[in-house]
Amino acid sequence: MKRRDFLKWQMAGIGLINLPLWALDAQAVEAFPDVAVVKGSPAAATRAAVDLIGGMSRFVKPGQKVVVKPNMSFARAPDTATNTHPEVVREVLVMCKEAGASKIRVLDHTLHDSEQTLQRSGIRDVCNSIEPGICHHLENTSFYQDADLPEAKEMHANAFMLDVLEADVIIAVPVAKSHSGAGVSLALKGQMGLIYDRKIMHSRYDLATSIVDLAVRLKPALSVIDATRVLTTNGPSGPGNVITPGEVIASADPVAADATAVASYEWYGHKMQPRQVAHIRLAHERGLGTMDIDALITKRTSV
Repeated sequence: MKRRDFLKWQMAGIGLINLPLWALDAQAVEAFPDVAVVKGSPAAATRAAVDLIGGMSRFVKPGQKVVVKPNMSFARAPDTATNTHPEVVREVLVMCKEAGASKIRVLDHTLHDSEQTLQRSGIRDVCNSIEPGICHHLENTSFYQDADLPEAKEMHANAFMLDVLEADVIIAVPVAKSHSGAGVSLALKGQMGLIYDRKIMHSRYDLATSIVDLAVRLKPALSVIDATRVLTTNGPSGPGNVITPGEVIASADPVAADATAVASYEWYGHKMQPRQVAHIRLAHERGLGTMDIDALITKRTSV
């Protein structure tokens, strides 16, 4: 039974069976879409997209510890689409504060020089404007702790950032970009920035399988994909072809969020289907979410 049909069945059970079909459809959508895609300025689109799927209070409760994981690995300016737009990050942080988060950490394991990356990306400045000291690049092993991945198929352990292991909520806030090894880098792939040893995922294990192994342990409660700019070629570091859809995608399902981003834009000069991206297909098959675009209730709007 599709989600839309299930919602109609539920509403029939509470006395709404006599409503016309269009009204039942409207009621189903009002139960929150699976995915929201909003076009607008980075901050406004971010807030509107999260609001459409229930608002930050659906994901963050008062007193909870939150890790926000943007892309901030490259010492490049926002217009290169290699890092998450700082205004998208800022709006997510503001909403976390409004929801009552007791502790927020903005984390990534940078690839370029960490100080240059945090400065040129603009992310540290916006973090400090919300709460000084919440944005961190963690390179020293003392900030990590070994942990098992009991449901893994290949990568059964790694060292995780301590703040990640202690977090109540993880929010993925990636920029939408291509990736030379994984095809695309979105919510699922972006979680690699929360562990110490990423190289083994490329060298020792199948990359797609280990991305999903990691996602099982670090599945984000909320995924907010920054598609205000999209790096469609030569990712993850660029420079490459950048398009400007001016959109933000939000979902409680990281697989659905990633699938929507893949299906919405051209990659490497042509359209792609989510199943063509190995880690998205494997995540779908392992039950982390759905990549079936036709089965998703998606709300698109502009602000």
